[in-house]
Amino acid sequence: MNIRLFPGGKRGHISSDWLDTYHSFSFGHFYDPELMGFGALRVVNDDTIAAGQGFGQHPHSDMEIITIPLSGAVEHQDNTGAHGITRAGSVQVMSAGRHIAHSEKNTSATEPLSLFQIWIEPKSYGIDPCYAEKSFDPKARENAWQLLVSNDGREGSLSIHQDALISFGRFKANNSFSYTPQKPGNILFLMIVEGAATLAEQALERRDAIGLSDGTIANGTMMKDGEIMVIEIPE
Repeated sequence: MNIRLFPGGKRGHISSDWLDTYHSFSFGHFYDPELMGFGALRVVNDDTIAAGQGFGQHPHSDMEIITIPLSGAVEHQDNTGAHGITRAGSVQVMSAGRHIAHSEKNTSATEPLSLFQIWIEPKSYGIDPCYAEKSFDPKARENAWQLLVSNDGREGSLSIHQDALISFGRFKANNSFSYTPQKPGNILFLMIVEGAATLAEQALERRDAIGLSDGTIANGTMMKDGEIMVIEIPE
């Protein structure tokens, strides 16, 4: 079993008057040559955005960008004419393709917005940019894996241009869980969103993550009630 630990306390941390963010991998002003990504996974940012604030219009190309609000709502606008508001319990995907320029803003004038933003390298380059968002029933992830993102929209998930999947599961303390890679050769990045767990014989707390390679099945036990995010990506 090939295991790599990504302790939550060792993530890059950048704070300003409107943004408090933790980077699992090198991003922006945070650079660590040992943290340049994990397989096709390039970015896992854990952002808290102040009320009424956000990222002004800026460009991207050739990247699959997934935004998962944990609390609050984010407003998206881009130069293709797409516009949407994605709330906690929903997921937003944007295929930057050959070029897109977008803005993301906290819709609340009083409350902060908390979200994950995930970047995955696409399978093909120069595709048409596109945007989509969808609401998911949180009850479907109780003691089970709820598929949010995939390469083909299976099980009602949002689709991206890569053989990658993102799932969330919510498990009670002392419950065991298991995740098997859906595509041969894919690797796994698992983060404890909330709670604590023992996973691959490693004790993990809130926002700790672990990478598993070699087609390893992820087996674990929750030590505290909580939630886990699994990102399955090509190596």
